[in-house]
Amino acid sequence: MKKALIYVPNKSPMQSGIAKNAKWVLEFKTKNPTKNPLMGWESSSDTLTELKLKFSSKELAINYAKKNKINYELIEPKKRKTVIKSYADNFLK
Repeated sequence: MKKALIYVPNKSPMQSGIAKNAKWVLEFKTKNPTKNPLMGWESSSDTLTELKLKFSSKELAINYAKKNKINYELIEPKKRKTVIKSYADNFLK
């Protein structure tokens, strides 16, 4: 049986904003990873691990998984806590 993760990816370190991080990703988990004896790389004979599907909403990703009989694990994004600061606050303390 296929097992997948549904999550919102983190922003890259090169991004300062969070405007384009609204996509949900369905990514399959690796089955039986093996270590390549020559190079030491991790490999697998499961080609589904190379597949990442992007959806515009969480509901679409869940519906796709249910329709295709994929067991999934949903990882909810954490809420960002923003602190509103003023430049003048640097000089008031």
